[in-house]
Amino acid sequence: MNHALPTSNARSPGVKAQRPQLSVVVPVFNEESNLAPLLREIVAALRGVVAFEVVYVDDGSRDGSLAVLSMLKTEFEELRVVRHLTNAGQSTSIRTGVKAARAPWIATLDGDGQNDPADIPKLLTARDAASPETRLFAGWRVDRKDSTSKRWASRWANAIRARMLRDNAPDTGCGIKLFEREAYLDLPYFDHMHRYLPALMQRAGWTTVSIPVHHRPRSSGVSKYNNLQRALVGIRDLVGVAWLIKRSRITRIQEL
Repeated sequence: MNHALPTSNARSPGVKAQRPQLSVVVPVFNEESNLAPLLREIVAALRGVVAFEVVYVDDGSRDGSLAVLSMLKTEFEELRVVRHLTNAGQSTSIRTGVKAARAPWIATLDGDGQNDPADIPKLLTARDAASPETRLFAGWRVDRKDSTSKRWASRWANAIRARMLRDNAPDTGCGIKLFEREAYLDLPYFDHMHRYLPALMQRAGWTTVSIPVHHRPRSSGVSKYNNLQRALVGIRDLVGVAWLIKRSRITRIQEL
């Protein structure tokens, strides 16, 4: 896959800013302490690598997140901020960010700082070496830094999902992903869809791959979900996604 990427995001006086080739979408909810450190890591990882923008989506935070984001916009020209007036959840936040994005490719990160932005160039390298049919590069947390109960719950959920959907994805809950914007927006939208992107992309006829990435302990704030909440929602969603896959039909077309 050949992608000619600009080598820098820096502006020279009087020179119009380059159109971004990558949009980094970060959904956040009550993460005021993590916003600035994460943004600085994103910028450090991508400046000079690819022309990029960062789209923070504030999902109706009730702490000081919005004030922090307003301050950060004055410091980082790459930053854009979109705000939900009411809390809508992670999948809706990601979709809002993707729709607002100006680049043809999207990288996502969780707002809690557990994903490492330094892994984004690795995903870009994998994309450039892949076939044109591969439209999703999903992070795979091979050494998770979560609690024991959360790791076991995730293994159980992944095993059930893999058996039902046969998506060949070892870790669909990892927040760091790279995908084509157009392919994503063509997928059926529903709440919690971000946990089923490999299966949904494959349903649409695209290839997906999983890439080992780093995972870090949460440095501040608290998790927004517990294991029981994830399990109850996941069972219902699994049935729905399995139904979508069985009812799908992919037809290749030719224009004369």
